[in-house]
Amino acid sequence: MVDEEEVKEDKEMEKIEKEELAVVEEKIEAKLASWKPKTKLGRLVFEKKITNLDEIFEKGLKIKEPEIVDFLEPGMKSEIVLIGGRPGKGGGIQRTPIRITAKMHRSGRRYTSSAFVVVGNGRGIVGIGKGRAKEGRLAIEKAIEKAKLNLIKVRRGCGSWECGCGGEHSIPFKVEGKSGSVKVKLMPAPRGAGLVVSDEVKKIMRLAGIEDVWIKSFGNTGMRINHIQAIFDGLRKLHSYKTG
Repeated sequence: MVDEEEVKEDKEMEKIEKEELAVVEEKIEAKLASWKPKTKLGRLVFEKKITNLDEIFEKGLKIKEPEIVDFLEPGMKSEIVLIGGRPGKGGGIQRTPIRITAKMHRSGRRYTSSAFVVVGNGRGIVGIGKGRAKEGRLAIEKAIEKAKLNLIKVRRGCGSWECGCGGEHSIPFKVEGKSGSVKVKLMPAPRGAGLVVSDEVKKIMRLAGIEDVWIKSFGNTGMRINHIQAIFDGLRKLHSYKTG
């Protein structure tokens, strides 16, 4: 009976996530329709002198407008990481997309909503961002915008001695990442192994285009923001080494 309730709660959370993202994506599309570039890079993109994100990464340019990403990658996907929580029916914690915090003032409590989002195209480009606002939907919108300004190109490959197919289904070699008290080790896995990680970590791996990977985590992994940031740090470090 408890398992059925947990499945029902998970489906409810997924439904809420999709509804919130659908509303935010519609708002982003409306902003793109009336976009007027404010930076040099934005003008180059708008004039179609730069046609893809790979050119931006190769030239080492910094993205300062989220509309640049929307213009070049209209199919960019986003996932909300469940960082909030409320008492569950079985006595545990039911994870929610929005974390609500309260601060005492003379006039009473003031509530703030926080959201943590992962964006990516599923082909080696991924970013993370955290947003805060008075309303949950605005927090999600801010988080998506920040994630698009924090994109990295993930180096993919097949570094597993058990596979050696030469494809891009995993990572090329073992790498470590750190954020706060959380440390992670990302290890290449053979084709077919899948994502041997938690459900929330699967979101960043799927959007990064990684299909097979093993991960060892140390520290307070219950702090999901630090956990995802540690993995993001590890993915960024894949470009620190050159291979033949």
